[in-house]
Amino acid sequence: MVTTRTLRLSTRGDAHVLDITREVAKALSETGLRDGIVALFCPGSTGGLTTIEFEDGAVQDLRAVFERLAPKNAPYAHEAAWHDGNGHSHVRASLLGPSLTVPFSAGALALGTWQQIIFVDFDNRPRQRNVILQFIGE
Repeated sequence: MVTTRTLRLSTRGDAHVLDITREVAKALSETGLRDGIVALFCPGSTGGLTTIEFEDGAVQDLRAVFERLAPKNAPYAHEAAWHDGNGHSHVRASLLGPSLTVPFSAGALALGTWQQIIFVDFDNRPRQRNVILQFIGE
């Protein structure tokens, strides 16, 4: 069986990190599925998904790494073309990626003890975001 849900998120931008684990687990429980996978996907080119231990230190470290890899104030060809101030946002999102797959068993996400699912909004302004959840299982 395949079931699709959409999470709607309000973000602050500027590498805002949101823990969406509870929302994904709630959506899984509503499907009635017991075993399978959930594929998560962020439509858009300035957001990404991954897992992390969602605590202040790890979140700060993640944000700092992206600032070193794709600094806000570096020159970007995208910025030269569009003048929207978010060239770094597109590069950061492409490094993280727009999707994630998580298995589930006995109706529970198969995450580690200190592992949470996060959405990162790299854009340079607040946004309304969607994350598509596609549950595949039985």
